[in-house]
Amino acid sequence: LLLLLAAALLTQPTAVAAPAAPAQAAGNPADKLLDFEFFRTQVQPVFLAKRDGNSRCYSCHSHGTPMRLQELSPGASAWNEEQSRRNYQIVLPRVIPRNLTFTRLLQHPLAADGGGTFYHSGGKHWTSIFNPEWQTIANWVCGRKAGEKLAVLTGGCGE
Repeated sequence: LLLLLAAALLTQPTAVAAPAAPAQAAGNPADKLLDFEFFRTQVQPVFLAKRDGNSRCYSCHSHGTPMRLQELSPGASAWNEEQSRRNYQIVLPRVIPRNLTFTRLLQHPLAADGGGTFYHSGGKHWTSIFNPEWQTIANWVCGRKAGEKLAVLTGGCGE
């Protein structure tokens, strides 16, 4: 019980994790380094992907979690431009550009044996950093732009 309480406290949102107003968003260094179009076209589909034996990220992250994604519009299978921009602002505080080790977006769903953190109440979606979804998000964290060829990463962004 004490371990669960400690894990819950460690995953509590900070003041930075709240949805940012446009003026605040401009001050977030990650916003200048990370490509919105890459996020919209490559990263967001990961949140909606169906997985065998595990829920979609969206199932939990559309309500009741600190990283709360926008609700999909009725009948929609993807987010519109405005919803994507809001999702982008929600995700930014969970990313340290060019740092794959401390980016929570990569570490929480990654199995501890594969280098991830111990706790993620939504389960572990990836067993290793070589999972294609992990690689996609890692490419974004490393600063790749929409349309660039994805690189296979081995735990760091390189030059």
